Amino acid sequence: MTETRDSSTGNSAPGVETPSGKGAADENFPVGSWLLPAALRPHVATYYAFARAIDDIADNPELAPEDKITRLSAFEAELTDPAAGPTTSPRPGLEKASHLRKSLAATKITAARGTDLIAAFKQDAVKLRYADWGELIGYCRLSANPVGRYLLDLHGEDPAGYGASDALCTALQILNHLQDCQDDYHDLDRVYLPGDWLAAEGLDVTVLDLTASPAGFRRVLDRCLDGVNSLLQEAETLPGRLRSTRLAMESAVIVQLAKRLTVLLRQGDPLAGRVALSRADFILCGLKGVLGVQFGRLFGRQQPADQRG
Repeated sequence: MTETRDSSTGNSAPGVETPSGKGAADENFPVGSWLLPAALRPHVATYYAFARAIDDIADNPELAPEDKITRLSAFEAELTDPAAGPTTSPRPGLEKASHLRKSLAATKITAARGTDLIAAFKQDAVKLRYADWGELIGYCRLSANPVGRYLLDLHGEDPAGYGASDALCTALQILNHLQDCQDDYHDLDRVYLPGDWLAAEGLDVTVLDLTASPAGFRRVLDRCLDGVNSLLQEAETLPGRLRSTRLAMESAVIVQLAKRLTVLLRQGDPLAGRVALSRADFILCGLKGVLGVQFGRLFGRQQPADQRG
């Protein structure tokens, strides 16, 4: 393994991290925004830094699959080290895993919120195709849903909200896959599209080499978006389930952004160019989400906010 450098901090990460230079500003959806309680944002930042580091390892095209798994296993060992305590020094290059371990201990959140992500990225190292929608949903269960559950746990929310949170996170992940379907194929030889749906249209993954979507591929995209719409119907119930007004507003904004991106992907063609949210979309969806929660709680259409946020 070679020494790498964390571009966000300038610190050396000997032989483990392979930072891409991406940060929260590069994400499609808000990460630890000002809507969340200020006291919790450092924990969210720690969780994001961990997730970003292991995602970068999984997505590094220069690493062999076995090398990726070795590095991810090192993160997992540091995160779950039973002998480590609050003052234990991290192993070199595994600082982000150590920071998350201490954060999870301080907030009494299960390590599964981190180890599930590691399992997903280990899968990315070796699994390049998805046979059907069910397989894709199974991947999202590991790669996306832990993020929403982490935020609910951090805010002390009722686990009864996990279902709606899972639906939202899975929808977001699939939307990201549709946006990036061509880049994922060309850069990593990964295809997060149901193989049986492609085959039903007489297509295979080489359709992603085209510069415009043929009718059959458009139908595959629309089937995926139909699935996303079903997920978002359940996700729309999430803000009303939450006691924290701030988390409810954050989730409502994200639901609105997901709905808007779904519309854009219906209208646009990800093979012809990246379909993305605009600054105006972020502003309008932000206002709609925040005001929807505020008016809903003011007039009793949602659960009352708790006193924490």
